[in-house]
Amino acid sequence: MPKPEIHPTWYPDAKVICNGEVVMTTGSTQPEIHVDVWSGNHPFFTGTQKILDTEGRVDRFMRKYGMGGKKKDDADS
Repeated sequence: MPKPEIHPTWYPDAKVICNGEVVMTTGSTQPEIHVDVWSGNHPFFTGTQKILDTEGRVDRFMRKYGMGGKKKDDADS
């Protein structure tokens, strides 16, 4: 049995709000939770994620580990 008056108020239907719009409900100790990003607008989950190639790092990685550029057979000839 929990001790009375030491636990926070539990809100079983707390609203999660993103950009002024209720996106879901969940249980929380706060009646409203304001978030900037959630799975409905995050690029990873929406499929709009882009790989940024800053200063050629992806190309350098591909060359270093032999994943791009010339094939080994072409280099031996």
